[in-house]
Amino acid sequence: MPNPRVFFDITIGGQPAGRIVFELFADTTPRTAENFRALCTGEKGVGRRGKPLHYKGSIFHRVIPNFMCQGGDFTARNGTGGESIYGARFADENFVKKHTGPGILTMANAGPGTNGYQFFICTTKTEWLDDKHVVFGQVVEGLNVLKEIEKRGSNSGKTSRTVAIADCGQLSTALTQDGCLCAGGSESVSCRVSFSFSPLL
Repeated sequence: MPNPRVFFDITIGGQPAGRIVFELFADTTPRTAENFRALCTGEKGVGRRGKPLHYKGSIFHRVIPNFMCQGGDFTARNGTGGESIYGARFADENFVKKHTGPGILTMANAGPGTNGYQFFICTTKTEWLDDKHVVFGQVVEGLNVLKEIEKRGSNSGKTSRTVAIADCGQLSTALTQDGCLCAGGSESVSCRVSFSFSPLL
């Protein structure tokens, strides 16, 4: 089975900015990948805080250029919220994948075993986060959109314009005859070598 692919349709200042497509590493971090996948589809309903367990409509509340773009806090919208599809926060699954470059999707946390719904996307290599944050996916389309988000950041993390996830979900995936993985609802993705990267809190 191919790893699942999910997408974010991004707006910046209320204007469409494009789509980011992620491959989730269900083969190495199945529990963490499933948490993110289900939060993209919204299929788990309402969480403990009475809010839908869904990234749709949430914002990137912290963006630091040449580092990372952090989001996922759909309850408090400021980085203080924390929950998962499993109810409470959950343990670090493993640190097999590393923070090797731009596009690495990793879990934000407040220390060991505090994973919830917050994540970040690395915009550069962040090897100092290895063995501290769980890498569970990577951007396979839309690095240009990630760069546009990064431009709205600052050293403090505050964004100059609101960066929001206008829509999100899961793409259907299938293997073509030449063995390449194509994601439905998106342009075909060429076969490429996997790369790893990392985010922060």
